[in-house]
Amino acid sequence: MLMPKRTKYRRPHRVSFEGKAKGRNEIINGEYALVAKEGAWINSRQIEAARIAMTREMKRLGKVWINIFPHLAKTKKPMEVRMGSGKGAPDSWVAVVKEGKIMFEIAGVADDIAKEALRLASHKLPVRTKIVKRGDAA
Repeated sequence: MLMPKRTKYRRPHRVSFEGKAKGRNEIINGEYALVAKEGAWINSRQIEAARIAMTREMKRLGKVWINIFPHLAKTKKPMEVRMGSGKGAPDSWVAVVKEGKIMFEIAGVADDIAKEALRLASHKLPVRTKIVKRGDAA
């Protein structure tokens, strides 16, 4: 699973996923891309599941770029613990994705395979998405 290398003393505030993405809202590397149509926190497990679905459909041909990284730690307290006594330990890592953010890019495969791979990846994610091609209006 993806997670930051240095995580000591990390108990961050919850970052909002409301609004539109400031950066990474144009296709830079690939030919086809998967764009978020709404904001959400995307878990490291969901990112990995989408990556596996894409590479399996592409039969490991071509190239995949993952433009999101789970920097934000989600904390959780153990079951049946009383209120207070500080914040819980980091439980999982999430990427903050806003509307318009390009999450995955694909190049080096046929158009129909790229579209199908991105469609399969979109089913693994908790956000509504759309598939865009380089040069088309996003």
